[in-house]
Amino acid sequence: MSTSTTPAAAPEVAEPPVKSSTPAAPAGSSVWREILTGLLAVVLALVVAAVIICLADPAVRAAAAYFFASPGDLFAAAWHAVGPAYGWLFRGSIVDPATFSSGSATEILGSISETLVYAGPVTLAGLSVAIAFRSGLFNIGGQGQVVIGAATAGFVGFTLDLPWPIQVPLVLLAGMIGGAVWGGIAGGLKARTGAHEVITTIMLNYIGVNVLALLLSVRWFQAPPFTDAISRTVNPGTKYPRLFGSSLRANIGILVVVALCVVVWYILERTTLGFRLRAIGINPAAARTAGMSVGGGAVWAMVLAGALCGAAGAAQIMGPSDQVVGGIDNGVGFDGITVALLGRGKPAGVLAAGLLFGALRAGGQRMASQTGTPVDLVSVVQALTVLFIAAPALIRTVFRMRAEGSSLGQTAAKGW
Repeated sequence: MSTSTTPAAAPEVAEPPVKSSTPAAPAGSSVWREILTGLLAVVLALVVAAVIICLADPAVRAAAAYFFASPGDLFAAAWHAVGPAYGWLFRGSIVDPATFSSGSATEILGSISETLVYAGPVTLAGLSVAIAFRSGLFNIGGQGQVVIGAATAGFVGFTLDLPWPIQVPLVLLAGMIGGAVWGGIAGGLKARTGAHEVITTIMLNYIGVNVLALLLSVRWFQAPPFTDAISRTVNPGTKYPRLFGSSLRANIGILVVVALCVVVWYILERTTLGFRLRAIGINPAAARTAGMSVGGGAVWAMVLAGALCGAAGAAQIMGPSDQVVGGIDNGVGFDGITVALLGRGKPAGVLAAGLLFGALRAGGQRMASQTGTPVDLVSVVQALTVLFIAAPALIRTVFRMRAEGSSLGQTAAKGW
C-alpha cells in the first residue's frame, strides 16, 4: 500500500532590513554644522567686504592699472587698505594689544566693554523677533516697542528716586510693560480681525515714534528749559551698576540679557505655553484641531516679543543714556531682525549673534576713526553675513562642504 507524502513547507525567512545608503548623522552634528556654517558665512562676508574696501581705495585702483607690469604693487596696496581696517576692527571690539604694556585693566577691557554695551539691547531685540518667529509671526515692530519701552522706563526713572536695588527692577519692569502693551496691540488685532502682523507692527512703529515726539514736547516729560526735544534726566538709582569700574560703560545689563535668554529658552522648550507657541508656529491648522487657541497664541507671542523689546528700550536708559531722545532706539529694533535670522531663532544663537553685532558696531567705530574707512562697512558685513546664512548652498560650494542639512528658508517654514 503506497502512501503519499506532502513535502513540508519551507520556513519563511525574514528579509533583512534594507539599509539606507545615507548614514544617519550623529546626534548633535546638525547643531555643529549650523555653527560652522555661521562662522564660514562671517568669514565670507569679511572677504567680500575686503574686496569692497579695495575697490574704494585710490591706491589699490591705481596699482590695478598696471597690474601686469608689477602685480606685487596691487597686492601690497590691497594689504595696506584692508589690514589696518580689520586690525582696528579687532582692536576696537575685542582687545588692543598695545594696551597690555600699560598694565591698566581699564585700558585692556575698554574694547570688550564697548562690545557688551552695544550687544545687550540688540540681543534683546533679536530674542523678541525670535520668539515671534517660533510662533509663526514676523515682528517688524521692534522700533516702536523699543521706543515705547524707553519712554515708560524713562518716565519711571526720572519720577521715582529709590535705592538702585528697588529702582532698577521697577524701571526694567516699566519698560517691559510698555513694550508688551505695544506688541500686544498687534497681537490682539491679529487674533480679533486677522490683520497681518507685518502691516500692523510697521504702522505701530510710526505711531510709537510720533508718540515719543509728542511726549518730548510736553512739560511734564520734557527737560527744562523746555526748548529741546529731550526728556528729564533719570535719577542715579536708575542706572545699571558698572561691571568694570566707573570709567567703563559695560554694566550688569549684559547679565540681565543672559538671564532673559535662559528664560526665553525655558519658556519655549520646557513650558506648556512654549509648546503651544511652537505648535502654532509649525502648523496652525493642526494646532487648532488639537484644541489650541491660535488667536490666543498670537497675542501671547506678541506680548512676550514686545516685553523683550521694551527691555531693550529700558537698557538704553539704564545703560549708556541718561535721557530719552528721539533716536533712543539707535536702530536696535531693525537690527534685531538680522540678529534673529543669524541666530536661527534659538536663544543661544541669538546671544552669539548679538555679541557678534556688538563687536562689529564697537569695532566699526574705532575702525572709522583710525583709518577713515566708512562705518557703513559694518552694515555691509552684517547684511552679507545674513545673506550667506540664507544661502547655505553657496557656503557649501565655496568651502566644498558636503550637502547636508536644511536651508534657512526650510527651517523658518518649519517654525525654526
